[in-house]
Amino acid sequence: MRTTQILLRSGLTVAAAAALPLTLAAPSAVAYGSGISVSTTGTNVSVTTSACPSNGSSFGNAALLTSGQANFSQGRQASLTGTSSSQSANWSGVSPGTYTVIVVCANGTTAGTQSIIVSSPTTPKTPKAPTISSTASPSRGVMGGFGGAVRDYGTLTLVGGGALVGAGIVAAAWYLRRRAKPNRL
Repeated sequence: MRTTQILLRSGLTVAAAAALPLTLAAPSAVAYGSGISVSTTGTNVSVTTSACPSNGSSFGNAALLTSGQANFSQGRQASLTGTSSSQSANWSGVSPGTYTVIVVCANGTTAGTQSIIVSSPTTPKTPKAPTISSTASPSRGVMGGFGGAVRDYGTLTLVGGGALVGAGIVAAAWYLRRRAKPNRL
């Protein structure tokens, strides 16, 4: 009976130790898979990547898609320029809204896809004299939530997180059960 308990405990420990690196590696693999970096400055959008090799004449193309456009050919396209270590494309005069940037290399592979929000440019205002007024504090405190989350986590990341939460619940229940009855497994 004692040997069975030791084997069961060591088996659970080995299983948890084997699953931990896989679970921790999954989010970084999903985040790394994008391969592109998109930024906005006012009405200008730029994309940078290092994933596209040159085929001799070009590195590939990038497309800026609005929410109503479904595929690469419908978007506003720009050629990738740069060196073998870094390629980029730019769009200027982009109106405010939500866009998707897709980069397709010259060899036909997709380097990455990323959504971006272009906000309306702010014009400098003349400063006004400060006004003093009293306002009531919010009665319910700070409201939390996803808010303006830009990152879209993939299915693998969500499953990994769910597995970690489930493992934590099982471990807590097992610990509390052991603590309540120390003579049982």
